[in-house]
Amino acid sequence: MIGMFAFLQVYSIQAILPVLMVDFLATEVQVGMMVGATVMAIALMSPFLGMLSDAIGRKSFIVGALLFLAIPTALIALSPSIGWLGVLRFLQGLSVPGITVVTIAYVGEEFEGKALTSLMSFYVSGTVFGGFMGRFLLGHMHELIGWRNGYYVMGVMTLIGAAWAAKALPQSRRFVPNANFGSAIQTLGAHLTSRYVVTACLLGACVLFSLVGCFTFINLHLAEAPYNLSTGALANIFAVYLIGVIITPLSTRLLQRFGAARTVCAAVIMSMCGALLTQVTPLWGIVVGLTIMSSGVFITQSATISYIAVNVKTGRSLASGLYYMAYYAGGTVGAWACGLAYAAGSWRGTVILLLIVQTLALLIASFGMIKTKRST
Repeated sequence: MIGMFAFLQVYSIQAILPVLMVDFLATEVQVGMMVGATVMAIALMSPFLGMLSDAIGRKSFIVGALLFLAIPTALIALSPSIGWLGVLRFLQGLSVPGITVVTIAYVGEEFEGKALTSLMSFYVSGTVFGGFMGRFLLGHMHELIGWRNGYYVMGVMTLIGAAWAAKALPQSRRFVPNANFGSAIQTLGAHLTSRYVVTACLLGACVLFSLVGCFTFINLHLAEAPYNLSTGALANIFAVYLIGVIITPLSTRLLQRFGAARTVCAAVIMSMCGALLTQVTPLWGIVVGLTIMSSGVFITQSATISYIAVNVKTGRSLASGLYYMAYYAGGTVGAWACGLAYAAGSWRGTVILLLIVQTLALLIASFGMIKTKRST
């Protein structure tokens, strides 16, 4: 539930980008950066909020971050310009790592063995479901009550999430405060020279670059002729995102059999094929292409996170924070660069850029990852 509430707001705006272009007379790059603003803030704050939570605590941090998230979410309804909308989207992103990074740390401390694996799987599924629901709800609410009123509803939903977490989430039992930032800095230096961490970070950046670029600008493509899809219909397209709920546990089996490097290479090639397929004219073909593309991305992400967990023995939480910083930084660049590509060459130009980045990811996985037979 916490994973769902955290990601309910992150990508919700993607469903109404064509409407924002009309309402604010905005360009493709400007509306793309409405996605990038939140992702940028998440990238900037991920390592630091994890370290701050190590010193302060878990549950209070999660509840407080959810309460903070509700404020800019509701204020988006009052945005007088595209610039103010971007500022409020950035403020949304500042609070998200306080939910996501801290929740992962909480689960890691309170549970172990099969229970830990099971709960992490549920959490990841919740984040994927939240990403879908945000887009789906806002797209349909725009058709019913307008996107501004829709954001009021989203703000109330986030407050409900904070109240639920405050009541239902058990207090930490195994949390031990650690305010030794000096040792954290030493660990940070070791991670920045680690082949495992650097390779995973580069792959993570390519992963979210592709996902944000694809699912942001496919909306503009499908809102134009010959498709002319409404915001509700665009919201329905995001149902392909739910494939992540199924793909995440299945990717574990691939990792155990083939190892992280080989799994990532196969997944990136799969994602490239999906991106190419979105070039076809029939809408059903585009939907199939998006499904294949997102499936490859989810497998790559799962394999990369596992690669860190298996190979990084010390400072894992900081390594994860660095990974997510690079991951969301890639998403920020993807929102901006793919906006330029779409403005210059429409959807075909965007796909070309996505293929270039995915080729880079393939090279990183092929030559950067240390190949292992099994990843458990």
